[in-house]
Amino acid sequence: TSQTAKFVRDIARAERLLFPGVGAYGSAMEVLRARGYVEPLREFVAEGKPFLGICLGMQLLFEGSDESGGVEGLGLVPGRVTAFDPAPGLPVPHIGWNGLRQLQDSQLLQGIGEDARVYFVHSFCARVEPANEDWVLATSGYGGDFVAAVQRGRTQATQFHPEKSGAAGLQMLRNFVEPGAERAARGPGGGRRRPT
Repeated sequence: TSQTAKFVRDIARAERLLFPGVGAYGSAMEVLRARGYVEPLREFVAEGKPFLGICLGMQLLFEGSDESGGVEGLGLVPGRVTAFDPAPGLPVPHIGWNGLRQLQDSQLLQGIGEDARVYFVHSFCARVEPANEDWVLATSGYGGDFVAAVQRGRTQATQFHPEKSGAAGLQMLRNFVEPGAERAARGPGGGRRRPT
């Protein structure tokens, strides 16, 4: 059964955790701190339990963000979240459907097809850098490459919204919640696939 975590103890007791996020980075971290969720979330990930962050839920895993004047995040993934550069003439926020370049094997992405497109809506993004490249599950592009999904062990997160991504997104959510979904995600990496 699923339930909403209302108390710190709910996080510790959870077998798997879906961590969605919509809104501003600074406000989200303020709520997590006020409710005492920061350390329990870090501990949940450290224990290796299945975790899926979505959109802001992925961004909060990084060390921090330039949004809201520069705010510290959960610090689990190296790097900062920065604003898209509007210089290429692309509108910001980035809203729309993009393909993924998968860089690691992942149970989360099994069965979605190589030509699947997923739905994004965001003004800030993380970039691949040497310190976080072992976390990067997939990238996408919008005026340059950005991190579309991360994975290490059984911690996974997406910048896109699986719940708004049609059949491909629903398959990803099934891959996360159904028993056995964590099989391929054990360990700190998995085999890498070359981008096409």
